[in-house]
Amino acid sequence: MEKIKFAITSKGNQISNTLMQKMKTYLLDFHLEYDENQPDIVVSVGGDGTLLYAFHRYRNRLDKTAFIGVHTGHLGFYADWTPDEIEKLVIAIAKTPYQTVEYPLLEVIIRYTNGGREARYLALNECTVKSVEGSLVMDVEIKGQRFETFRGDGLCVSTPSGSTAYNKSLGGAILHPSLHAIQIAEMASINNRVFRTIGSPLVLPGHHTALLKPVNDADFQITIDHLTLLHKDVKSIQFRVASEKIRFARFRAFPFWQRVRDSFVCDD
Repeated sequence: MEKIKFAITSKGNQISNTLMQKMKTYLLDFHLEYDENQPDIVVSVGGDGTLLYAFHRYRNRLDKTAFIGVHTGHLGFYADWTPDEIEKLVIAIAKTPYQTVEYPLLEVIIRYTNGGREARYLALNECTVKSVEGSLVMDVEIKGQRFETFRGDGLCVSTPSGSTAYNKSLGGAILHPSLHAIQIAEMASINNRVFRTIGSPLVLPGHHTALLKPVNDADFQITIDHLTLLHKDVKSIQFRVASEKIRFARFRAFPFWQRVRDSFVCDD
């Protein structure tokens, strides 16, 4: 039987670094192999931002790597484990065959006016699009048909697991991650007698594609999770459910709606 290969990423503060070193020592004592390049399991120690960093670092081997989250601050939405459960988690990783749960990802393809060139990104939480100067003005196409011209501060396109992040603060719905879907939420749209948008979040199934086409010649600030990018000469921005998925290693049940309750409702 091959040894399990593992890697650990840390938020970088003292408590996270201490836990990372402790976990690494314990797992090596159990004869697991530390491999930062080709891990079977990646343990993220910190918060949801640390998990996002780990996801983007290993996005090219999502079919081979499963993620585990340990939260060292406030409850992380992707983090199941607490610092006082480290020994239990280490024993589970070393001794227990784990189940995996898969969450959908967002594929973003940006095409440019100078032809041919395109950029492809994967987002675990969301992609946001804003104009560098003034309001964002975009023609929105859904499944190849023009839907509306959006005018406002920006648009947020999220995954189901990311629906509890920025999307929620914009009034978007919380989607269960078993749904093969993406969601489009508006940021302060302009609605008056001249301009009109749908004014509601849109949930698109996996076989639908959304396309944004700039109406004017503008530069765009585009975020992919925690990464902020400036794009010029944009011809279109395409969104759909990605063919790839993220996998989480599960050693115990932690139902999605319990996560939602613990994160936003429960204070006991």
